[in-house]
This record gives sequence, C-alpha cells and structure tokens, in this order.
Amino acid sequence: MGSAGPSSSDPRSAASESGLPIKAVYDAADLSGFDPAEKLGAPGSYPYTRGVYPSMYTGRPWTMRQYAGFGTAKESNERYHELVAAGTGGLSVAFDLPTQMGYDSDEAIAHGEVGKVGVAIDSIDDMRVLFDDLPLDKVSTSMTINAPAATLLLMYQLVAEEQGVSGKQLTGTIQNDVLKEYIARGTYIYPPQQSLRLISDIFAYCHRDLPRWNTISISGYHMAEAGATPVQEIAFTLANAKEYVRAAIAAGLDVDDFAPRLSFFFVARTTLLEEVAKFRAARRIWARIMREEFGAKNPKSQMLRFHTQTAGVQLTAQQPEVNLVRVALQGLGAVLGGTQSLHTNSFDEAIALPTQKAARLALRTQQVIAYETDVTKTVDPFAGSYVVEAMTDEIEQAATELIQAVEDRGGAVHAIEQGFQKSEIERSAYRTAMEIDDGSRTVVGMNRFTLDEEEPYTPLRVDPQIEIDQCRRLERLRAERDGEAVRRALDELRRAAEGTGAESNVLPPMREALRLRATGGEVAHALRDVWGTHVPVDPF
Repeated sequence: MGSAGPSSSDPRSAASESGLPIKAVYDAADLSGFDPAEKLGAPGSYPYTRGVYPSMYTGRPWTMRQYAGFGTAKESNERYHELVAAGTGGLSVAFDLPTQMGYDSDEAIAHGEVGKVGVAIDSIDDMRVLFDDLPLDKVSTSMTINAPAATLLLMYQLVAEEQGVSGKQLTGTIQNDVLKEYIARGTYIYPPQQSLRLISDIFAYCHRDLPRWNTISISGYHMAEAGATPVQEIAFTLANAKEYVRAAIAAGLDVDDFAPRLSFFFVARTTLLEEVAKFRAARRIWARIMREEFGAKNPKSQMLRFHTQTAGVQLTAQQPEVNLVRVALQGLGAVLGGTQSLHTNSFDEAIALPTQKAARLALRTQQVIAYETDVTKTVDPFAGSYVVEAMTDEIEQAATELIQAVEDRGGAVHAIEQGFQKSEIERSAYRTAMEIDDGSRTVVGMNRFTLDEEEPYTPLRVDPQIEIDQCRRLERLRAERDGEAVRRALDELRRAAEGTGAESNVLPPMREALRLRATGGEVAHALRDVWGTHVPVDPF
C-alpha cells in the first residue's frame, strides 16, 4: 500500500508561487480601471500582451524543439536524425560541462565529465560530425552555450559554409547569457565586464554576417530551476537584458540594429494560470522598457520573443511516469502564454539522460497540444479572463518593483557583485524546500500518493570509453594540423582581446583560429590570458 500523505487542504491555495494572493472567486471588480487599449492592444501590436504576432498559432504552431546531446558527436547526430524524422522543426544542443566551461576533453579538469550532461565538442572536427547530413538551411538550431558561445557559433558557421549554406541563411539561437551564470548556474569563465564585451562583439558580428541568428537567449529558466519565483524569474531576466542593451549601445551599436535579434528563455511550471500571466506580463514590461527607456523605434525591437522549457526541477525520480502529466500541463501553459518555441522534458530526466522512447514521447506531447486540442485555433485564449488579467497586472507590478530594486543597486552587474539576486533566489528556494519537507506543498509521488516500492527502471548511461576516444581524437588533431599557423592565429586573437572598439572585434580572429582547427579550450585559454577569470566574492 502506498501513502496518500496529509489530508489537510493545501495552504498554498491562497497564494501564488510568487507569494501573491489568489482569490477563490474573481469578477469584474478585479478589473476595475482596466483599460484594454492600454493593457492589451491587438495581437502583434504594442504592448504585445496578447502575443508578438497577429495570428500566433492560427497561422502555424510554435517551433517544437527537443534539447538533446550526449556522449559523442556521432551519437548525438544519430539522435538528431531521429528527432527530425519524428517531426521536430528545431534542434537544441546540450553540451557537456567541459565544453561549457571552455576546456578540452583531455584536460585534467575535464576528467569524469566528458559527454556526461551533453555532447563533447572540442573542435570543428566534432562539429562536422554533430551536424553531418542535417539540412542546416532548413533546421533552426539552438545551442545552450554561454561563456564560449562565440566559439561554438563560429564552428557551426564554418561547418554550414562547408555544406554550401551561407551565414545569411542560418537560423537559430545561442544562449550567450553570462549574467545569469553568475546568479544561478555557474558556468562562467571571464569577469563580467569582459563577458559583456564579448557579447557585444557577437552582436556586431552577427548583425553583419549572420543576420537571421538570435544572438542571445536571455534566460530566466536557470534562475527558476535554482528556486526563483515567477516574479523573480522575469524581473531578474529583464534586468539582465537591460544590462546587455546598455553594453551594446556603449559599444557603438544602434539599438534597432541588434535588439530585433534578442530572444528570451523561460520556464513553464505546473501552476498554469500564473505561468500564463507571467508570460503576458513579461511581454508588456519589455515592450515598455524598449520603447520608453531605450527609444527603440522598430516594433521588432520591442517584442519579447521567447523559448520555453518545461520545469526540470519539478520532475521526480519517484513514479517517473507521472512526469508525463506534469510536462503536458507545463507545455500547455507555455502555449497558452504565447511561446515562440518549446522544449518538453522527457519523463525520465530526473533519473538520467532521456532514452530514445522518452524523447519521442516528449515531442508527441507537443504534437498532441498542437494538433488534437483547440488552443491553437484562437489567439490569446485567456484575454479578458478576470483571473488571468488580474494576475498579469499583479505580476507586472511586482516584477517592475524588483527590476527597480536591481537598478537602485547600480544595475544587474553591480547587483550581482553585491549578491542581491542570488540571495533573493536562495531564500525562495529554501522556502520551497521547507514546504516540501513539511508536506504543506504537495509533490505527487514524493511526499504524497507514494508507493511502498518503486517499479524498476533502466536508465540510459554514458559509456566512460567516450572520454578515452575523445582524448585520442584530440591527439590526432594536434598531430595533423598546422601547429604554427594555429599558434599565430591564437596570438592574433589575444591582440584583438587586448584592443577596444569595433576594429578589435574578437570573432574574426577567433573564426580563423577555429578554421585552422584550434580547439575550444585553446581559444578560451587565449582569452583567459588577456581577460583573466571571474572569482566570485561572498557578499556575506
């Protein structure tokens, strides 16, 4: 026999995840003074509360992405072909930890982590294998990479050009959001100011050479996974976005030259109504910031376009099949909130890397929402809802106040240096953990409705031989390439990193070094030589 857990009513029913009150009944009085023209507008029009495009999913569904990457480039390539065959329209690449941190697979610090949480990409050779025989002019590729984002993007561009696809044809996204790494995730390399310089260089390079590429995906997802509430998630994300816009303008770029390619990345939790309201509020806040604070005139600069991933932190290792239900609800919330692309987690991700069957089921979840429900037949189905409009206003107000708290500390970078965002998120995470432990927050299968004995499950495991093989590939690469030419190219990269201004953009010399088969770790070390590394300071 299992356990149903406590029978008392859930005390959270009176408050949202952000701690805002939720009423049992909403009516017209909750929208007194609500001006639809000011707050809503038409779909595809300022302030974009109702969506960034006039027709939204009535024209075509969102891009269905699946985040995948493990082991070797060859194994990941095989998974990508399976996903494309199953109907996915976009790929999302997961890189292993050494790649994310700017280390090669044969460095001592990488031992034990090669191919574990994503695919190992050490050089253009690996990138060729990763995207072998995939139609790069037709598939949109998102790469979850931050500090070494420029390196992986340039490898991708070089491989595409070898296939006859020009940079002007490529579509996709690099995450490239380093500020949230200092706040919540930790895969940073360089100090904040140098990281902002690198990001500005990417903006300028892509404006010229990869005009359809989304140069940054400003992410609240990882802050949410670390414990941020919905209000904290959008507030800290938009505060970071303001910092990136300021850095690009300070580097001499016009706001309307780069802002149309900014994109965002949020989580979708099981609390469906608050999540829908969160997405709508975020669009409205960003439209106002871009128009009123930065003077953006291009409507595309004012649009908050975002990718959504369902909440990995809410998945449980206990009764993992229940995660299928959670993911379906989370995916539905993202769609009702107007996402531009969506990744649905696999039900077994709380245990290990997803199996092929689990990844296919995750994609099928999106396809059911898109093709078997009626939510794609009308734009913004919740518009005018008493509860959702009231929640949207409340989240907008609370998030705006929190953005101002960041601004009062000198902006996102200075607030990060003071530990403000991190400490706020940690308090929220601690409160959630205590509620789960004491049973006041129900997690089905974990602290309520449990089983005496879990059913056996065989997860996917990464073969340790992968690290050995990857090290051998690097040994061959270094023996075959023109080592002197690589050394000269890396010296050119260092000189560019020492310089300032548009003529010192680091991406052209970085591209040349990678073309000559410099490794990702060598490129990162060249920049470390000039810029140093970030050492966090304990604010307490």
